[in-house]
Amino acid sequence: MGKETAQKINKSRAIRRLVIWYKRNSAVTSIVDTAASSAATASNVAGNVVSGAGSVVTTASNVASNVAGNVAGNVVSSAESVVNTASSVVSNASSIAKNTLQPLVFDPLKRLQNSDNILDKEEDIQSKRIWIAVDGMGGDYAPGPILEGCLEAISRFPINIKFVGKIEKVKDAAEKTGLSELLENEIDNNRLELIDSGEPIGMNEEATAVRKRKNASINVAMDLVRNNKAEAVYSAGNSGAMMASAIFRIGRLKGIDRPAIGALFPTRDQTRPVLVLDVGANTDCKPSYLHQFALLGNIYAKDVLQVQKPRIGLLNIGEEECKGNDLSLKTFELLSSEKSFDFGGNCEGRDVLSGSFDVVVCDGFTGNILLKFLESVGGVLLDILRSELPRGRRGKVGSAFLRSNLLRIKKRLDHAEHGGALLLGVNGICVIGHGSSKSLSVVSALRLAHSAVNHGVMDNLNQLQKLQVLNS
Repeated sequence: MGKETAQKINKSRAIRRLVIWYKRNSAVTSIVDTAASSAATASNVAGNVVSGAGSVVTTASNVASNVAGNVAGNVVSSAESVVNTASSVVSNASSIAKNTLQPLVFDPLKRLQNSDNILDKEEDIQSKRIWIAVDGMGGDYAPGPILEGCLEAISRFPINIKFVGKIEKVKDAAEKTGLSELLENEIDNNRLELIDSGEPIGMNEEATAVRKRKNASINVAMDLVRNNKAEAVYSAGNSGAMMASAIFRIGRLKGIDRPAIGALFPTRDQTRPVLVLDVGANTDCKPSYLHQFALLGNIYAKDVLQVQKPRIGLLNIGEEECKGNDLSLKTFELLSSEKSFDFGGNCEGRDVLSGSFDVVVCDGFTGNILLKFLESVGGVLLDILRSELPRGRRGKVGSAFLRSNLLRIKKRLDHAEHGGALLLGVNGICVIGHGSSKSLSVVSALRLAHSAVNHGVMDNLNQLQKLQVLNS
């Protein structure tokens, strides 16, 4: 009887340790405040029950030493029942935390591009299929992952693909990845077409190379848009070359001096990302450029993000209008006098992800640094969380409960999940992907391209030329 009692006591201690572990690591589950509150409440209840269970077990041990075995057995049996109840409460605590966390945790593919609320509407699913030109040779891993993403996107969205690249290389990549049969099926169904081209513009080549190599894959893809054979173009290749090709092949919007690359950043409100532009197209800017970026971003936020009255912010080192360099001061004056959008003033770095602004304007040098910094946050955050988790069995138990949530958090900040950014200011819909894009990023980028076409972004952007400020 003494051995059995000791086993019960050990079981009680194990449960108590688990509850203590949850308390010590409440910072992890408090990523979402509501979930933390639910988990803490349930854990406290579990702790009280476990404490009671331990007391009963201790009483059982004393009784076993002084009273008849039958009585001790009954008491120990009661202790076991209480311990089981404690285990059940702890399990419920985990379930409450998980059920509360998961609906609130951000899924970048579905939410960062606002897919659940914007890009995945029934009207999109039922809309007419559109043709999108894809630079199949652009990107670090092209053409295999690019082709895989295109085939996946065709099955999910109402789009057709004109896949531009060296046909032999594309077919070889399809065979190596086991996509040959699916590729042929989509070609037979007239949902994918292979367009032959030359070699792509390398990542290390000058953007002006597009003027000399007319058969480069990005030029061929851009010509499809210019000749109205495709309604949008996507490339994960050299972003400078893509911008140069867009300017030379399809031209700038009237009144826009410099196109800008707009990227979506996550905010505290998972359904309302912030558009930051420019993030790399123009390292040196004039105040008039940033003014035009604000006009472009305002239309994008209205059409694609479905924000009725976007709030525009100017990235600066302080909220006060007297802060910043000469570029910031002059731009502030221009934006303050603009009546066609809602200018919310200066936006400090800490405010970019706060959700206080829908569009943040900056020069391409600053924006690109901000973008690259954000790209590193997801991996660093996950590494920190891993290092803080206890080792051994306790760490494994805790990781099992939190694994799916930690992965969702990483994806929320992972640039590979963001898909692409729109090149705004050119006379066509161009989506620029990250150089390391793989199939999931391609799917998200093509979804973004479809949404831009479906919401008539170009029609509204062309209305900008009517603004007096662009004609002055």
